[in-house]
Amino acid sequence: MSKTWRPATQLVHGGTLRSQYGEMSEAIYLTQGFVYENSEAAEARFKGETEGFIYARYGSPTNAMFEKRMCLLEGAEEGRATASGMAAVAAAVLCQVKAGDHIVAARAVFGSCRYVVETLAPKYGVECTLVDGRSLENWEKAIRPNTKVMFLESPTNPTLEVVDVAGVAKLANQVGAKLIVDNVFATPLFQKPLELGAHIVVYSATKHIDGQGRCLGGIVLSDKKWIEEEFQEYYRHTGPAMSPFNAWTLLKGIETLPLRVRQQTENAAAVADFLAAHPKVAKVIYPGRKDHPQADIIAKQMTGGSTLVAVELKGGKDAAFALQNGLEITRISNNLGDSRSLITHPGTTTHKNLTEDARAELGISPGTVRFSAGIEDTTDLVEDFARALDKVSA
Repeated sequence: MSKTWRPATQLVHGGTLRSQYGEMSEAIYLTQGFVYENSEAAEARFKGETEGFIYARYGSPTNAMFEKRMCLLEGAEEGRATASGMAAVAAAVLCQVKAGDHIVAARAVFGSCRYVVETLAPKYGVECTLVDGRSLENWEKAIRPNTKVMFLESPTNPTLEVVDVAGVAKLANQVGAKLIVDNVFATPLFQKPLELGAHIVVYSATKHIDGQGRCLGGIVLSDKKWIEEEFQEYYRHTGPAMSPFNAWTLLKGIETLPLRVRQQTENAAAVADFLAAHPKVAKVIYPGRKDHPQADIIAKQMTGGSTLVAVELKGGKDAAFALQNGLEITRISNNLGDSRSLITHPGTTTHKNLTEDARAELGISPGTVRFSAGIEDTTDLVEDFARALDKVSA
């Protein structure tokens, strides 16, 4: 395989393993275990003296193809597929901390991610400090000598704030901490956290990578040393492994990732521009617009906008619900990155467990909705929003 291949080619051909039958599409190895030619071969495999698979919880040929393809896209040395995006986040955080350690995390992260760092980790004696991630000064003030992990999303869920990944990575290196970046909103096409200095990247592959509403999946990507020395034992013994069938489904999805994300981004930009000019809309945040609050950072670390748009309606919750209920093409769902356009009201869904003050702190008002652009016709989507807004009381 040529190292000069560009992403679109790698996502079709990268990491492919073919059996003796020479199949065109990747094979699904639905097996729990593997057999050995003799006792000596089994012993050598378990000692790590020979390469090969041992048990599907540790890895399989289908999973290996997905991991390799994601490594090529991300520019990572190693990766491990997980059963879901949250399995990836939890494993990446918990595998490297112990009682007495400290985590610094951006407060603007997905609700379940906050649970891992803010609620779960402290149960085991790991302290956590949440910061407004937009300011590097906040990160610097929160760091302690025992800080081992720093965690962020950028752009954030659901308000699309952007964090200076390179700046936070530099601070992490000063104390020997590892920076984990959840890159799901940017997609691996528009942002490369490892190139910016991050140590670990996690994805919910359920989102854009599958992108067609079919299966759950996640992945953790890093350098070979960290995967083998910090992550592998945790992965083997706690069992967050991905199903080979899901790995195969994701391999099929990733082939069309550039095509889908390109159209989704065009649609998101068009809808964002339309909504920004509408009198019933109080605010639009989209990383592809010049009026984004962190446009300067976006220009440094992202090569494209996003497939997501954060919108605040002037009429609060009633207006947000009226908009969502009035849409015909865009469907109400808390998922994102799908080929179908989706919309959700974070205050009553993904971030409902936060207090009202915590939501306000994150910029989530009663009138906030999050739009995830699909691959439909751009004009149809804009017209759908126009019709729905006509039904929203002024």
